[in-house]
Amino acid sequence: MLPYRHYIFILMTLKERYRRTIEYFQETNPLADTELEYDNPFELIVAVILSAQCTDKRVNLIMPSLTDKYPDAETMAKSTPEEIFQYIKTCSYPNNKAKHLSGMSRMLTDEFGGIVPSDPDLLQRLPGVGRKTANVVASVLFNKPVMAVDTHVFRVSNRIGLTVAKSPLACEIQLTKNIPEELIHRSHHWLILHGRYVCKSRNPLCSKCGLTVFCKYYLKKKN
Repeated sequence: MLPYRHYIFILMTLKERYRRTIEYFQETNPLADTELEYDNPFELIVAVILSAQCTDKRVNLIMPSLTDKYPDAETMAKSTPEEIFQYIKTCSYPNNKAKHLSGMSRMLTDEFGGIVPSDPDLLQRLPGVGRKTANVVASVLFNKPVMAVDTHVFRVSNRIGLTVAKSPLACEIQLTKNIPEELIHRSHHWLILHGRYVCKSRNPLCSKCGLTVFCKYYLKKKN
């Protein structure tokens, strides 16, 4: 039997659910940011492309030797996918990612003067840059009010009850509609980090979570 206070929160409005979730993260992790290590915009877009279905920890191990060899888009543009592959072969899908990095750096050099654009639509023109990658780059580098939805964001937002979404795009639309614009770029990291370290896929650490009092997943599990 759940405590009475839990049943009160089952009837919580969506607006209140967002407010309490944001307040919790502002208190517990106010400066949440990407765990990818980078020194400039080019390095970030390279790291984000590499991070697809790969851990940030692995990407951070790969990046130093890769960026020593290719410090900017112009340098990488002169290389071949086969040469790039040698520096990224320990990450997931290295063949495809080497081709993406080669094509991305060439287009970035030829069409954007080597400068990473801030517009998500322009970013998506680059090889290897889909909607999620573009939103990550735009939000991290330029604080754009766009939400990159990865598996962690999708899982956590649905579990807490912030969204009722069956696709990443639906999840993105619902989150950006309800989170204050100035907090969207930060909320992306709050949800990712919470999913990575607390609200894990198979064994969520509910005992360490301060959102359980109104988390729909937790209340359903305990009922």
